[in-house]
Amino acid sequence: MIELSAAEVAEAVDGRLVGVVDPHAATVAAADTDSRAMAPGALFIAKPGETTDGHLFIAEALAAGAVLVLAERETAAEDGTPHPAVIVDDVVAAMARLAAEVVRRIRAHSPTTVIGITGSAGKTTTKDLLRGILEAEGPTVAPQGSYNSEVGVPLTVFTAALETRFLVVEMGADAPGNIRDLAAIVEPDVGVVLMVGSAHAGKFGGAEKIAAVKQELVEAVGGEGTVILNDDDPQVRAMADAARAPVAWITADSMDVAPRAVAAQQVMLDDDGRPQLTLAFGAELVDPDEPRAVELTSGLIGAHHVTNLLAAAAAAAVAGVGPAAIGERLHGRGASSRWRMERTERADGVTILNDAYNASPESMREALRTLAMISRSAGRRSVAVLGAMLELGDESIARHAQLGETVVRLDISRVLVVGEEAYPLYRSAIAEGSWGAEVRWAATADEAEELLADELRTGDVVLFKSSHGAGLRLLGDRVAGRPGDALDGSGKAGTTW
Repeated sequence: MIELSAAEVAEAVDGRLVGVVDPHAATVAAADTDSRAMAPGALFIAKPGETTDGHLFIAEALAAGAVLVLAERETAAEDGTPHPAVIVDDVVAAMARLAAEVVRRIRAHSPTTVIGITGSAGKTTTKDLLRGILEAEGPTVAPQGSYNSEVGVPLTVFTAALETRFLVVEMGADAPGNIRDLAAIVEPDVGVVLMVGSAHAGKFGGAEKIAAVKQELVEAVGGEGTVILNDDDPQVRAMADAARAPVAWITADSMDVAPRAVAAQQVMLDDDGRPQLTLAFGAELVDPDEPRAVELTSGLIGAHHVTNLLAAAAAAAVAGVGPAAIGERLHGRGASSRWRMERTERADGVTILNDAYNASPESMREALRTLAMISRSAGRRSVAVLGAMLELGDESIARHAQLGETVVRLDISRVLVVGEEAYPLYRSAIAEGSWGAEVRWAATADEAEELLADELRTGDVVLFKSSHGAGLRLLGDRVAGRPGDALDGSGKAGTTW
């Protein structure tokens, strides 16, 4: 974080200083909501939470080195001495104001390109890919994991220095107006919209309302910037009408390349499910001396990542990186964040694909297709461990039932459905024609773990997929770390399921 005095922090957030002897001499150079992350010179943000309250950890944060607190009420040491703090009405709103001031100062110091990314799926992977391209061009800041909320975006900004050349911001939403608010903090020069899916449909009230929220990023990019839209998604394509900035397109469904587009051509998957493709760049996005097309093999697993590769390539091109460098830096690059088709090879020959960070009907289908392709090409047995897709509202039962049909039609060898909310998936698979030994249901992750310990056998390819709240990513971690001692070496283990 750029260095700010206590007086400057208070002014930026319109707060009231207490317990600070010299507001201009006391300075902070880092900020976080986690008292365990404090270091000398840090600002502790005492954010009230759903399960606890940051105000309870103020003394701990100060003892760890924090010199100032952003808080909603005054607190004091045991001797009655006020803790040094900036007092505001709303800590989260104050975080946004402070982050906006940090961005303003960074922009005033040196040329900075801010890139915002949104979409129902793929945000984190695209962000990771883009960071991998840009960091060779200059100081680059991007979120940890999936920091994409009203708290995560400011925390990302707080890690930036004055010399930051590229600031990549992932933008998620829980309600209409969220992305507009996040964009107001960073004022993106480039806005990327990946896709509109049915994830969180219950929360938003349908895909059309999800699209309207994602469009907030398009509307926020000024006329001097660039909006990057997925031409393969009709709802994203329609957002061009709302753009004030010029639009650049990405597509995986065209052999012709428009002047302001990046297209994926000759796409195929290798035996491990990794996309092999040619990235073709439109004439207006590249220098005349640069190649217009580059070939690469991604380190990611699954055809659905082609959109993420395209988006990262297009954003990098708009930011001034040439196709040759983009292709070189994307070649072989895998996932940086956890639980995104994370592949583990167990010593007993079982392959684990842990893709259970999040799930929607669309991403579930793509993950299952990838599982079917990998296992079939290698003559191995496919095992899908599937949990609930959350926040689908009234569509939940129907969407889970559709996936039950999908697993049968893809001829997945074994399916284990976990949790009450995913139960319609299990019933649908049976109704579609799966016989009892092919599909099983477990009420809890612990029950599922016991079944897997008994039934997995050498050579299985096992996919774990669910929404984050369903917790199968943690089950996948445990199974990936098992020594496989349940296998008897005869090839008979698991033949009844």
